[in-house]
Amino acid sequence: MTPVPFKQVDVFTNTPYRGNPVAVVLDAQGLSSDQMQRIANWTNLSETTFVLPPTHADADYQVRIFTPQSELPFAGHPTLGTAHALIEAGVVAVKQGKLVQECGAGLIELSVTARTGESPLIAFKLPVPTLTPVKEDRLQELESILGASILREHSPKLVNVGPVWTIVQLQSADAVLGLRPDYARMADFNRQDESIGVVVFGAYGEDANAAIEVRAFAPSVGVNEDPVCGSGNGSVAAFIRDAGQIGQFGATYVATQGSIVGRDGKLVVSFEGADTIRVGGQSVTCIEGVITQ
Repeated sequence: MTPVPFKQVDVFTNTPYRGNPVAVVLDAQGLSSDQMQRIANWTNLSETTFVLPPTHADADYQVRIFTPQSELPFAGHPTLGTAHALIEAGVVAVKQGKLVQECGAGLIELSVTARTGESPLIAFKLPVPTLTPVKEDRLQELESILGASILREHSPKLVNVGPVWTIVQLQSADAVLGLRPDYARMADFNRQDESIGVVVFGAYGEDANAAIEVRAFAPSVGVNEDPVCGSGNGSVAAFIRDAGQIGQFGATYVATQGSIVGRDGKLVVSFEGADTIRVGGQSVTCIEGVITQ
C-alpha cells in the first residue's frame, strides 16, 4: 500500500483539541473519488480534504472536500485547515500574504497574516452569497424544531455560499447557548429546502469578549452540531450585511462557537467595502503521519 502524507488540524484555535478538526490528505493524486469518500467516512470528522494539483493557472492548489456522506463544493474550516497544513509542510509558498485555493465553488482567495510565536491568521474571502427568505409558513415549524423564538425583525434566510445554510437570528447569545434542537426534524426540514443545515446566532452584551455566539447544526449530512463552522459564520456575516446590522456588530467582529460541545472556537469576521467578507482564524496541527490507499 502506498503511504500518503496526512495531517489532522484543529481550526479556529491556537490550542490543540479546542477548535474544529479537519483531516487533510496532502497528496491525493492516486485516490479515486470513491476512495476519498471512504476515507472521509472512516475519519468520521465533519470534513476531510484531499489536495490535488491545480487545474487553474491562478490557483496554488486544488482541494476536494468530503463529509462522511458526501462531497461539498466549499467549506470554511476545511479551507483554512488545509492552507495551514500545506504552509506548515512547505508544499505551498505564500506570495504577498496570499494564497488561492481551487475547489468546487471556484477560486477562493486566502489572506495569510504572520503572528510572532504563533500560527498565522488565515482568512478566506467568502464566495459571493445569494440570499433567499425562508417562507413565512415554515417559520413556526423552525421555531418548534429549535425550541426557541426567532427574531422576526430579521427573518431567517437561506444563504448560498457553495453550501446552503438556513440562517436564524435569536434574541441573544444566551438564547443560542440554551438551544436543544430536534435533530431528526431538522434534517427533514433542511432536506425540503435543500440546505445543509441551520446556523443560529445571537448578540452578546457590550462588555463581552465576542460580538456574537454561533451554533451550526447539520444533521441532514450526519453532523448534528459542527463545533466551529467557517462557511456558516460567513453566511451569518452575509445575513448581517443584508439586514443592515454592520453598524451593530462592527466592520470587524469576533464570533465564538463550540462551548456547548467542549470547544473554544474564535473567528474573526471582516467586511471590506460593499462586496467582500473575510472569515479567519488560527489553526494548530494535532496529528501528523501517513495513511495508506
